[in-house]
Amino acid sequence: MRPTRPGRTTEGPLPPTQPLRTVDLAYRRATCGRPLPLPFVFAYDGPAPALDSVRARVAERAPHIPVLTYRPAPDGRVFRRTGALVVERHVRELRLPEDTDGTATGRLLLSRPMATGDGPLWEVWLVHAADGRHFLCYRTDHTVQDGMGAAYAARALLDDRTDAHPAAPPAARPTPRGLAGVLRDVVAGFGPGTPKPGFDGPVDGRTGVCHATVPLDRLRALGRAHGATVNDVYLGALAYAVRTWHLKETGTVHPPLPVAVPMSVRAPGEEFAPGNRMVTARVVLPCGEPTPGQAVRVVAARTRRLKESRRRDSFRALLAVTPRQLGARIGVRLVNGAVVSGPASGVGFGAPLLHRGAASRWAAVYSGMTSGIRCLVTLTSQHDTACLTVVHDENLPTADELPDLWLAALLELERT
Repeated sequence: MRPTRPGRTTEGPLPPTQPLRTVDLAYRRATCGRPLPLPFVFAYDGPAPALDSVRARVAERAPHIPVLTYRPAPDGRVFRRTGALVVERHVRELRLPEDTDGTATGRLLLSRPMATGDGPLWEVWLVHAADGRHFLCYRTDHTVQDGMGAAYAARALLDDRTDAHPAAPPAARPTPRGLAGVLRDVVAGFGPGTPKPGFDGPVDGRTGVCHATVPLDRLRALGRAHGATVNDVYLGALAYAVRTWHLKETGTVHPPLPVAVPMSVRAPGEEFAPGNRMVTARVVLPCGEPTPGQAVRVVAARTRRLKESRRRDSFRALLAVTPRQLGARIGVRLVNGAVVSGPASGVGFGAPLLHRGAASRWAAVYSGMTSGIRCLVTLTSQHDTACLTVVHDENLPTADELPDLWLAALLELERT
């Protein structure tokens, strides 16, 4: 399923059905079979392309991208190939002249039902925004694709270049320490709920979206200064932002905050395969640390242990020998509002999305929420820009302060 030439990603006939994998079944269980939207949004300056030109590109390429030709069967056991593509159902246009930063676009993409009929569960939206800007958006169902899968599909479907894909992570052998760590996460998932006072409570169901962008080189420089990676800086600054936010709201320091960190296990050759290829690790954010520098160093030590123990590969190995329905039940417990505040993911897209000669300024991938989760956070990097996105339930009305507090934590990091 690797690209064989520009615009084509198939080699020979595709099977009529493919089984849902463990993580796919977990999402289906968590959502009771309803689609969980996963948009990948690309922001552009300047005039938008014509809708007909976007439809023409999609009509030419989509039939050759395997994941875009399947949808879950009604019984929820397999992905089934669909019929001919009706491009007008899958590529739509919208005008949101009040949207200056992608928030209105995000709310729409997370709330509007998919209207693809009996076709595959994905769409492309061309959104005309404020000040002559526009967004080009790829939206799929999280049962069908994870964030990295969506990155591959969006690139193959929309980019002028079809070979500018991010590299798949190399596989390694599991370790006893890694296997033990996975089992500890499973035990925590089935244990008593973890107090998360800033994030516990009823779910409203209405969703807010907010963003903050920052030069990627700035995060890299902060990582070098503190012996950390970009991901460590992202999570450490997030921990300090939660501390500041909760202190402002309640006058108390937030206790350590468990989050679910997704890790891709999508192997070379699986770039365009249907289904989720990812696992998660439970990481506890040190919201009690008095400075963002200390928070980053604590996070760096914890993620270093994950890497040294090969947690990603160990979880992949355990999934391979676990019955799918049992694994799905475990997966729902690992990413559940009772035991984690929500996912905190990072996706690297690589080069900007080049569409009809225009390069995206920034990109953001995120998803809807389920299983009692009231907030999720993503960091999406492309070329020289990283975008922090916070998706939150409207019962957390001040959670839209978190991106600015995250930027403030970065500024404090630079001063220390």
